[in-house]
Amino acid sequence: MYAAMKAVRQYGLEGVRIQNVSELAGISPGAIYRYFDGKDQLLAECFTYVDKQAAEIFEHLKLTPLAMVKDPMGAVKGLWLPYFRFWVARPDETIFYHRFRDSAFFPKYDKSRDVTYFKTFIGMVGLFKKVFPRLDQINQDLLWLHVLTSTVMYAKYVVEGILPNDQKTEDTVFQLLSTGLSGYLKPEKGGKSEPKTRR
Repeated sequence: MYAAMKAVRQYGLEGVRIQNVSELAGISPGAIYRYFDGKDQLLAECFTYVDKQAAEIFEHLKLTPLAMVKDPMGAVKGLWLPYFRFWVARPDETIFYHRFRDSAFFPKYDKSRDVTYFKTFIGMVGLFKKVFPRLDQINQDLLWLHVLTSTVMYAKYVVEGILPNDQKTEDTVFQLLSTGLSGYLKPEKGGKSEPKTRR
């Protein structure tokens, strides 16, 4: 699968062939066909594999409602930064993932895929929406296309050398992605989302 992702980086999603993958993997094309029906299944399995790895990042992160209310953007950055760095550290996977999501293959694959491995992340989103009810005003598909897909796109620019891999780039990308969220990350006055203070 790593050879397939490397091959996509070299030849493009449409241009890659099983022969290219077999050469990079150092095995025969026939050996690949023992495990995969063809190129489409191989690429879909690669995408699922990387998608699951990305989802695992959120298994190790913690959120508390109090911390979210005290520093909403800090809470968002605490989730976003490990995700962004995951992609920057994996050039072949990042370029493959971006190209696959942007391809004609993706809509058909997306309709049938199982995304239960994002359960922890979805739980975090639910917590954000509970603490900041205004987030419900945003079309959820648009919200996650904006944040997650844009993050992968910027990481792709970093691994391709178009953007530098440094703190300033991280900060700027985060600011660009989060600016639109800032107006929604405010607890409603008098609502359940405001933390109780001790007197």
